[in-house]
Amino acid sequence: MDDEAVLHIKGRILVGADPVDGVRDELWVVGGRITFDRPGGARDVTTVEGWVLPGLVDAHCHVGLDAHGAVDESTSEKQALTERDAGALLLRDAGSPSDTHWIDDREDLPRIIRAGRHIARTRRYIRNYAHEIEPADLVAYVAREARRGDGWVKLVGDWIDRETGDLGLCWPRGEVEAAIAEAHRLGARVTAHCFAEESLAPLVEAGIDCIEHATGLTEETIPLFAERGVAIVPTLVNIATFPKLAERGEGKFPRWADHMRRLHARRYETVRAAYDAGIPVYVGTDAGGSLPHGLVAQEVAELVKAGIPASAALAATAWGAREWLGRPGLEEGAPADFVVYDADPRADVRVLGTPRRVVLRGRVVS
Repeated sequence: MDDEAVLHIKGRILVGADPVDGVRDELWVVGGRITFDRPGGARDVTTVEGWVLPGLVDAHCHVGLDAHGAVDESTSEKQALTERDAGALLLRDAGSPSDTHWIDDREDLPRIIRAGRHIARTRRYIRNYAHEIEPADLVAYVAREARRGDGWVKLVGDWIDRETGDLGLCWPRGEVEAAIAEAHRLGARVTAHCFAEESLAPLVEAGIDCIEHATGLTEETIPLFAERGVAIVPTLVNIATFPKLAERGEGKFPRWADHMRRLHARRYETVRAAYDAGIPVYVGTDAGGSLPHGLVAQEVAELVKAGIPASAALAATAWGAREWLGRPGLEEGAPADFVVYDADPRADVRVLGTPRRVVLRGRVVS
C-alpha cells in the first residue's frame, strides 16, 4: 500500500437514486477499484472534488459503423474515445458489422456490450449494415449472433416495405418466436429496431426483451409492454432527424414520409406515456450511423424534455441502466469507472455535458 497511488474523491458521491441513502461523502480508488474505507499507509494520494456519478451508459450506439457501413480500427477508436470523453463508459453496441473485440484489451477505452451484427430482411434495411436474410434462416442467424455477441442479439423489426410504400413488419410470428426462444436458450436477450405501430405487439408476444426507438407505442400496446416488462430505448436525439428523413424520401415514399412525421410529432408524448405506465426506459443515442458519438448528455436532456423526472432520466443512464445490463456502479470493490462534475446533475441534467474528470479503470483519462 505504501507505494501504491491512491485517488481520493470528495464531495457528493451519488451511489444511487435515493436522495438520502444514495449519497456518500467520499470514496477512494486503490488498485483500480472503489473502496469506501480509508486506505491506511498510502503516501501518493491525489484528491479530486465534485459531484460523482457512475460511468454513464449509452445503451444504443454503434462503434465500428458509419453511414456507409463498417469502419477501420482508427475510426472505431475515435468513436470510442468520443464516448469516453463524454462520460459514457459503458456502451451497448446495438449492431455493428465490425469486430471490435480488440477494444476489450484497451485500458483507456469504454467497456462494450455487443449485440453482434444487425439481422434484417433482404433489402429491408440500410445497405452494408446487416445480415440480410429470409425468415427461414432467422433462427440460425440469431444463434450465430448470440454466440458472437455479449448477451444481446439485434433484429430489424420493421422497415420500408416497397410494395406498400410505408413501414412494415419484417418477420412472421412463428419464425421470430422460434428465434427469440433460441437466443434465450443460448443466454442472450433480444432487442429490435422498431418505428411502426404494427410491429410492436407481435414482437412482445413472441418474448422479446427490449425495443429500440419504440415510436409506434400506443394506448393499446403500452399496457402490453408494461405487463411483460419489456424495456425501451427511445433514442430521441435520433428521432429528431425524422423530419429531414421524411423530406428526403417523400418523393418516392410519400406515405412513409407522412408516417415518419406523425411519429416524430408525438415522440415526447409517447415516451412520457411509456414512463408513466411503468415501462423501463433507458438512454441510448443511436450514434455511429448518421449521428456523431458523444451525445449521451443530450439524450438525457431529451428525456427530461419529454416529461421524465430528472432523477429517473439520470437513473436511465447511470444506476438503473447499469443494473439492467448487469454491470456494477459505485460499489465497494467495483471497477473504478465514474465521472466527476462541478455541480449537481440532479438539479440540472445539462451538467452532464461538461464532465470535470472522467475516471476509467481507476485512471483519470479526461
